[in-house]
Amino acid sequence: MELFAVPDIPEITDGDDLAAVIADRVEVTPDDVVCVASTIVSKSEGRFADLSAFPAGPRAREIAANLTELTGDDKDPRFAQAVLEESVELLMEAPFLLTETRFGHVGVNAGIDRSNVSGHDLLLLPKQPSKSAARINEALPCKGVVVTDTCGRPFRHGQRGVAIGWAGIPASRDWRGQPDRDGRELGVTVQNVIDELAAAANLVAGEGAGGTPVVVVRDFEFGELPGSENHFREIETDYVRQALRDWEYSG
Repeated sequence: MELFAVPDIPEITDGDDLAAVIADRVEVTPDDVVCVASTIVSKSEGRFADLSAFPAGPRAREIAANLTELTGDDKDPRFAQAVLEESVELLMEAPFLLTETRFGHVGVNAGIDRSNVSGHDLLLLPKQPSKSAARINEALPCKGVVVTDTCGRPFRHGQRGVAIGWAGIPASRDWRGQPDRDGRELGVTVQNVIDELAAAANLVAGEGAGGTPVVVVRDFEFGELPGSENHFREIETDYVRQALRDWEYSG
């Protein structure tokens, strides 16, 4: 397959038609998967916010005071309030805020962005990224759309691209029941395809001020294996998350 960034994407504002912006700059084909950074999806959906919109409650003030004491950096309780309001569960409150968003993604600070948000304090993640992906997918003649973000991973340094929304292609492909090279049947291997596409796209899109938030993946073949929409792990099998519920930061 081939990956390339779509050139000359303009600054996106509330109400912009992302599918039209993309189609004006690249000829999308039925063999393409289009990876779109959540940043521009959020901007097109007006997910800008200012700290003044999040007056801090007692819980947010407590969290901010604790983080200020731990880190030595002054933490704004209004930001903590924004994180709480964008989350359904606070998994860690020190030494940083790890939360589950309202659509199931687990990440730091509910994915709230404070960079490249001219004229505002914050940029929130899309409310329903998979529905956003579906709207773009319906308007473009492509195989699928993946809404991407960057986040860190346990046990690894740095960040990488991940999928937070998708449409048109399954989230994962199931290798269970397939033989390995020695004929042994695979019992647990389920490949998260949309995360792998998001990570590959992030290598092309880059970070910071690059201004290339859309990447086309051309000629990707899902193959004949069964696919599923399983992406975010269920709490019943997420043993790390279960452990975090009983863990407290000791400093």
